[in-house]
Amino acid sequence: MNYFLTYTVYVLILSVLMGISTWKLFKKMGYSPLLAFVPFYNYFIVLKETKHPKWWAILSYLPIVGPIMMSVFHIYLMKKFGKSLVQNQVLTVILPFIYMATVNYSKDVELEDENDLYLTEDEKASKKKDTFAGSITFAVVFATIIHVFFTQPFGIPTGSMERTLLVGDFLFVNKWSYGYRLPMRPLAIPFLQGTILDTGEKGNPKDDPKSYVEAVKLPYERIFQFNKPQKTDIVVFNYPRDSVHVSLDRADPYVKRCVAVAGDTFEMRDGKMFINGKPEVFLGDQEVQHRYIVNTGSQLDIPSLYNIYGFLPVQEIPNGDKFIYAFQGLTNKTAAEIKKLPQVIDMKEDVQAKGELSINYRDEARKKIDTTNSIFPINSGWNQDQYGPLKIPKKGDVVAINDKTLPEYQWIIKNYEHNTLENKNGKIFINGKETNQYTIQQDYYMMVGDNRDASLDARFFGFVPEANIVGKPMFTWMSVEGAFKDSQSSYQADGMRVRWDRMFKATNTGEANKTSYWWIAAMILVLFFGWEYFVKLFGKKKTEDEL
Repeated sequence: MNYFLTYTVYVLILSVLMGISTWKLFKKMGYSPLLAFVPFYNYFIVLKETKHPKWWAILSYLPIVGPIMMSVFHIYLMKKFGKSLVQNQVLTVILPFIYMATVNYSKDVELEDENDLYLTEDEKASKKKDTFAGSITFAVVFATIIHVFFTQPFGIPTGSMERTLLVGDFLFVNKWSYGYRLPMRPLAIPFLQGTILDTGEKGNPKDDPKSYVEAVKLPYERIFQFNKPQKTDIVVFNYPRDSVHVSLDRADPYVKRCVAVAGDTFEMRDGKMFINGKPEVFLGDQEVQHRYIVNTGSQLDIPSLYNIYGFLPVQEIPNGDKFIYAFQGLTNKTAAEIKKLPQVIDMKEDVQAKGELSINYRDEARKKIDTTNSIFPINSGWNQDQYGPLKIPKKGDVVAINDKTLPEYQWIIKNYEHNTLENKNGKIFINGKETNQYTIQQDYYMMVGDNRDASLDARFFGFVPEANIVGKPMFTWMSVEGAFKDSQSSYQADGMRVRWDRMFKATNTGEANKTSYWWIAAMILVLFFGWEYFVKLFGKKKTEDEL
């Protein structure tokens, strides 16, 4: 069942529930009871009769936003019939169609007189509070609409994209860059990605309370897809191997650079990247970075080095009277300057040798492979510095399926394209049929961090399906050094510092010196805080002209 058909079924079910639980109330308001069953128009009538903006009815069945607005509309309707106490409102929100049905089929329910001339002072005060609460609710709804349907804020918690995107950068992501992916979990708490709270490292993440209702789901669908990710684009996507969230749009968001698209061949040779056999071309905002092992005769002053060079993830290991330092993300210039320090005995780039396997295990017996931190695919014999060549699957490709290629394609077949897959005595069955080939159903991408030696990326979790693509970061709206703890470093900067020079600068231009769009932010703030003033000003002028 496709997205729009499934969505229509949900709307019809909700409309039938609305009609069954309110048709008598519509009759008492002077309308045909059948109108209580008509999608959108039923809420249009409720808003009209309760003297609220009628265009709000458009929001009544939208994913995520709809349940909030429907609850508000239900409360308006119940107040119309005198059910205005706190307990009435709570019941209306928690058990909407059940509570409204009890009111609907009650014999003594009548319309309440809303003439302000007959209101007591307490009732007038209560009405003002309701108006204020309504304004707050609509503000939340408006923000939710922006968040769900247009752009979403995203923070950079790790150094995998240094020095292009810094730890503590906060971005706005354009959800329409590669076509808009329609929401797949329509019942969800606004602004929360996957869970309501984190139970901590000792708890099982699968047990964390979800921010969405898993049972109510819509299939994947993308609309207005005029562009696809291109090589060198910085892209936000949902982590493809998330074992906590079944819904792909609720998986953890990641940001990496798209280094290879469907049909390309990806390869790492001695830590250097090659696409289709050609060495990568660095953009203006990228810097070549490497991992180094440094032996010193005495301890280095890491805080001073951090203040000089900024991002400097490092592990410090005492070695008798000497020290061993493991630096990640050093540029050629920084590495050359550190090598000149008087304490340094020797310094060499840390590159994994060819044939050195990158496989991690979840148990001491080394039997359970940790697929999250092992190189993809696990039978390749590659590591993060000696990788490939690996061809990125393209929609329509017919690939051979056997014991050797299965680790490369099994996630695509089972998890990304939702088929059954069985391996019985060397024979492979897809959807119950024995086969030795498979036709790829969507495009895939290779997403890798600019800071290659400190990046959990596609070399570990594999291909990123097109379905997981969220959008393209537009600009950095805030940048705070120290906002996130850097797990790659034994040294952490004290306190937090705002990086004013990075704010409101475009993200995806590839330029070394990016344009700042602070003036757009200033306009938005003026409109946001001055809108009510302008409305009153022009409203007053219009009244004076009429007089």
